[in-house]
This record gives sequence, C-alpha cells and structure tokens, in this order.
Amino acid sequence: MVTGLGTGVANDEVFHVETHGIDPIPDSDRHGSPKDLFWLWFGSNLTFTYVINGALAVAFGLSFWQATAVVVIGGLAFFVVSAAGLSGVRTGTATLVISRAAFGHTGNIPAGFLNWVVSIGYTIVNTVVGTLALESFFTALGWTAPGDTGRALALLITLTLTFAVAMWGHATVQLAERWLAYVLAAGFAVFLLFTLPAADLAAPAAAGAGASAWSWALVVALAGPFSYLPMPADYTRYLPRDTSLRALTWTGALGGFVSSVALGVGGVAAATGTDMTDAVAGAAGLLPGWFQPLFLILVLGGSVTNSIITLYSSGLNLQVLGIPWHRAKALLISAAVTAAGSLGALFLADFTESLLGFLSLLIIVFAPWSGVFLTDMLLRRCTYDTEALCAGRSGAYGYRSGYHPAGMAALLTGLVFAALTCDSELWTGPLVEPLGGADLTPLGAVVAGLAYWALTRRTPHRPQPAPLPY
Repeated sequence: MVTGLGTGVANDEVFHVETHGIDPIPDSDRHGSPKDLFWLWFGSNLTFTYVINGALAVAFGLSFWQATAVVVIGGLAFFVVSAAGLSGVRTGTATLVISRAAFGHTGNIPAGFLNWVVSIGYTIVNTVVGTLALESFFTALGWTAPGDTGRALALLITLTLTFAVAMWGHATVQLAERWLAYVLAAGFAVFLLFTLPAADLAAPAAAGAGASAWSWALVVALAGPFSYLPMPADYTRYLPRDTSLRALTWTGALGGFVSSVALGVGGVAAATGTDMTDAVAGAAGLLPGWFQPLFLILVLGGSVTNSIITLYSSGLNLQVLGIPWHRAKALLISAAVTAAGSLGALFLADFTESLLGFLSLLIIVFAPWSGVFLTDMLLRRCTYDTEALCAGRSGAYGYRSGYHPAGMAALLTGLVFAALTCDSELWTGPLVEPLGGADLTPLGAVVAGLAYWALTRRTPHRPQPAPLPY
C-alpha cells in the first residue's frame, strides 16, 4: 500500500487485487466522493479518438463552427452518462446487473453480450491507435526492427499497460486515471496551443453537405458517450449511499465534457488547417519537431486511459453473463479477445475503414439499449430491490421465465429502427435514401424508450429496496 494513496478499504485497495465483483458493495466498504468521478471521466476521455472524431466531422463536409457544434452536443451527452451512475450508489452493484430490472434476469444476457462485444470493439480501437503511436515513437527515436517486430512489440506494451491497471481493480483504476490525467492534460494543452491557431474559422461547409453530413457527424460524436452507458454504476457503486444526484452528475459530466470537447475542437481545427486523412500524421505535422515524439506518447497514454475503464468493466460484464470466475480472472477473456482483435486490425485490415465502420454500427446497439435502461431508471426513480437483482429468475426481476417482455420488445423495436435508418460503411438501411441520406441511428434510443414507457406505463415501478448486506 502506498502511503497517502490508499482507500482504507481492504477489499478495494490501491495496487491490490479488488475482491469485489458484481456482488453488492456493503456500506462498510463504501468510500470516495463525487470528485473522484471528475478525474475518472476527465482522464479516460483524454484520448486521441476525440481528435479523430472532430476531424471526421469536417471530413463529412461540415464547416468549423458546424463541426464544433456537433462536438459540443457529443460532450453534453456525458450529463446523461454521469446521472446514470446514481443507480450504482443506490444498489452498490454494476450497471449490467441493474439492467436486469429492465430486461429480466435471463433477457439481460443477450443485451449484456452485445454490450460486451461492442465495448471490447471500442477497446480494440483505442489499443490500435496507441500501438500505432508507440510504433511511430520508436521510429522517431531511430529504434527500428525487422518486419513487423516493432509493431508487435508496441502492441504488447500497450496491452500490458492497460491490463495491469484493470486487473488490480476499482481503486487502482481511479488512481491511475487521476495521475495520468495530470500528465495528459498538460501535454494535450500544449498540443492545442499548436493546433488551434491552424484553424480556418471561415472554412465553409462542403457543397451538398446537408442532413447526411450532420447525421454522420452526430453518430460519431455520440458513439463515445453512448458506449459508456453500460458502465457508469461500475464506478459509483463504492460511493456512500448519501451521495447526491446533483454532485454526482455535475462532477462526472464536467470531466467528460471538458476533455472530449477540448480534444474534439482540436481535431476540428486541425482538419480545417491540414490533411487529416491519417489523423496522427496530420496532427503531428502541425507540431514543432521537438514536440512530435511527446505527442505520440500522449496518443498512447490517452488510448491506455480510455481502454482501462472499458476493459475493467468488461470483467464485470462477463460475471453478469455467468462466467463463474473472479473478476480479475474473467478479465483474461476480455484481454485475449482484445489482443486478437487488435492483431487483426493492425495486420489484416485497413484501420481507417475499420474505424469508420465500427463507429457507425456501434450506436445501433447502444442507443436502443440505453433508451430502455434509462427509461426504466426514470420510471423507477432509481429505486431497485438489490436482493432481487442478484436472486436470479426466482426474484422479482425474473418476470416470465427470466424475460421481461416489455423490455425485450422495446429493445427489439429500437434495434429495428436503428438498423433501418443506419448509414455506414458496412450497412445502409432501406430508410436512409427516403430520409434524404440522414442517419437517424441515435434516435433508436428515443424509439426504444418510448416503446418501453408505452408498454409499462400501467405497471408499478418502485419495489421496496432490500437492505445491502453488511
């Protein structure tokens, strides 16, 4: 234990393997404060992915100010993500355990699996970005290796940094995010000092850029925040039970908003001033030679901070899916799949096309799931029977053979709507052309949420919560 950095809770201590998984956290192990969430969301979103997102908005044909507006809208979504963390405070367990109330104990499994797949996909994206940056760093220092040895070594280092922190668990994740945030914030501030002056504020929107350009940019901007919605309770479940919704929402949301918007605007500025087809190389070209190697380390660091929290949550997710292992051991499955996916993206596929296709399809899953989960949370006023959440099909959330018909029907409705209105590199829905080329995938959350409300509006939603075990 490091003096001054410990939590004082043996089950969740810094640089010790966390013993809790998806089991409800008892009051005796609760610790921390809402300010911890600022550093968690601020640090984890100091990632170069947001620079890429900002550059993509310009590439789709938006002007500087239009693209900036899209970036800000994406940042505002963190207020929803952060507020959803109240469910963790109330129940002491992970988000994908709490979602059993909306989908049923068994019905939650397919949705949980889809969320695990997509979260691992996002971890792969960040791992690949970090690996390419570290490989370029090796080249900048004159460290060369035959064939693909340098890239393979860079991948190994990136995965090791990510897995080590996620394996230790909650307390170490929060500590790492805080200290990495200090370093990355300073470094990216310098990055912005060089990229923002390159912006062409008067750059017009591309000819013909209309609803389709706006919708594509919004899909990309919202993909990041939406991808977090299955995990906010994972990081609030240790907070004391009397933590207020206002404090929890504002501190976490400001963290994610500030970092994602700052880097997103940096990407917009860079894209209006230089060619960002290769985002890392394009941004590096705006920087003085002495800063370019440090910039590559910033890209690596940002990728690692973002991957840490998604990889940590994936371990909890696997427990929700029924893997009968300790959280840290279950994490090995996610790490192995991440490694395999990263190898494929780095050595077998065009990364830019893979990124565009993945981000476009990401929201098909997350938007409808999020709409049902958030609507259920609002209808219940975030009041759950914690014991029933963990009781299996025999509990209050067993519904019909473990499935909640309303939740499953609403999810399917949202998925169908999102698939019909998606316009991506890999799939174009049949309603895209009649809608003038607009991608309305994010509205899958609204459709699913309204469907769930309509199906359950006459159903009582506030069971008396059972006390957490001490």
